[in-house]
Amino acid sequence: MEAMNSFFQMFGRAAVPPAANVEIYTWQTCPYCIRAKLLLWWKGVNYTEYAIDGDDAARDAMAERANGGRSVPQIFINNNHVGGCDDLYALDGRGGLDPLLSESPAG
Repeated sequence: MEAMNSFFQMFGRAAVPPAANVEIYTWQTCPYCIRAKLLLWWKGVNYTEYAIDGDDAARDAMAERANGGRSVPQIFINNNHVGGCDDLYALDGRGGLDPLLSESPAG
């Protein structure tokens, strides 16, 4: 395990899963969804995925949570709407993603 932790540190990947509750609404073949999940995987995030392919009721529920956003992915961290794939990468680029991921969900 120590060797794997060293590998993760060398390439900037989190060795310990972040504490945050992360949810992502996706379509299975959506390239933006895949890209967002890749970043979350790289960060070591254990996330809940809602694959809503063709499910209009699930898409409506997602849109309600996402302030009307109907595109996928839609990403939530500790029940706060982050946005889509570009928003997630922009947040990471500004250094704002890791602090959000380190926060435990409010209980």
